[in-house]
Amino acid sequence: MNIIVDLSSLSEFFSLPPETMLWRFMAYYGWIIIAIMFLYFAKEMWLIKVQTDYCQKVQHLILAIDIPRANEQSPRAVENMLAYLAGAHATLNWFEKYWEGKCQQYFSFEIVSIDGYTQFIIRTPVDFRYLVESAVYSQYPDAEISEIDDYTEGLPRKFPNEEYDVWGAEFIQVSNQMFPIKFYEEFEHKLGPDETYYKDPMASLMDLCSSLQKGEQLWYQILVIPTGFDWVKEADVEVDKIMGKEPKVSFVNGLIDGVVDIIGVISEAIYSIWGDVETKEKEFTPLKMLDLKPKQKKQVEALHEKTAKIGFLAKLRMVYIAKKEVFLPKKVANGFVGYIKQFAALDLNSFKPDMDYTATSTTYFAKVKRLNERKTRIVNNYINRDAGSGRTPGLFNIAELASVWHFPLEASTNAPLVQKAPMKKAKPPLALPTEENISVWQEALEPIYSLDDKKAADNNPIEAEADTPPSNLPLG
Repeated sequence: MNIIVDLSSLSEFFSLPPETMLWRFMAYYGWIIIAIMFLYFAKEMWLIKVQTDYCQKVQHLILAIDIPRANEQSPRAVENMLAYLAGAHATLNWFEKYWEGKCQQYFSFEIVSIDGYTQFIIRTPVDFRYLVESAVYSQYPDAEISEIDDYTEGLPRKFPNEEYDVWGAEFIQVSNQMFPIKFYEEFEHKLGPDETYYKDPMASLMDLCSSLQKGEQLWYQILVIPTGFDWVKEADVEVDKIMGKEPKVSFVNGLIDGVVDIIGVISEAIYSIWGDVETKEKEFTPLKMLDLKPKQKKQVEALHEKTAKIGFLAKLRMVYIAKKEVFLPKKVANGFVGYIKQFAALDLNSFKPDMDYTATSTTYFAKVKRLNERKTRIVNNYINRDAGSGRTPGLFNIAELASVWHFPLEASTNAPLVQKAPMKKAKPPLALPTEENISVWQEALEPIYSLDDKKAADNNPIEAEADTPPSNLPLG
């Protein structure tokens, strides 16, 4: 049995002029590419619709956290809180994601200063209220948590506004998100008494918040989105780049590269362009740790240190809104940028305001119109706690997040207007009389106490008359 393969059609096709070959290929097979693109965008639009409908049904509440007086807890306590909140991470199957529209719920860690009075706030879905309360109380047993109304209500959401003006921006990572910023441990030193070992970077922000006048408000927000552990592989890729190892190619990328190579060979056979150019394969010679420069060695160690802890996707926003007569963006905006730059590790990573897309600053054409659009957008994105608008959230581990958001240490922070828990609460004794039997105790003990009072009055009549404190006694 003889098998005959007719290649005359292929020979005829490749003998055509390049432009005719391209048009014929698109006429025969171009619809496949268009169909794939249509199905992809249809899937994404459906996903946006169902997730939007689902998120509108999710109820949220805002919890005010009154920090304990004389707080001595380092940011490691907030780090432990965040590790506990990682329990909110959800693994969704195909049906839950594409039919029910379920998506990962997230938290908003905020610091707000209104007229100089500062409050720490956590916004959470209602379903995770007890998770948040347990996380806070486990590290700060004396803290007070109370549900409050949204402090952004009653303020303008569209600009320009006759009474208010605004400055705002998102803060993004300068380098690759796998490189960490400066951790809070790097603000410690070993000089002086124990309580001064840690120079809290939060001190500058608390001082800035306390300096606000009546009519000024500063909003600071970190949207914290629980995520899985797949991001660790991305850090391994960065380590391989530094060590000079050959990058691993995924199956899909390898398939695409193979198709491109085949097309290149065919096109070169039809019309030679690169025939006289020699191609050299790139050689990869892996380095050893001893061969690395100090900067490279520090980067490798920092990448391993970052991947050793739980990670979150996070987005940082800051909004300064004030009445026009007291609006001072140079003081507040520059002061906040100075605070956030404390965490800059120039050989690793740092923050910068996103001046290109989200910051309320414009240049070139239609400056006023575009500026007002940016002001409206940043305020609404903040009020809605919208993680999908603006820049893509970056990857931070719990130590990085605890560095940029934590309760200030009172030993190194002068923050008189920060709301604090009034006093330490103690548990009542087990033998404390209850409301049901208190009358029985009173009847049983009345003869004894009346006799003791009579003896005390006979022995010291002056003390018996001193039932109330003097009017000039200073009270706390």
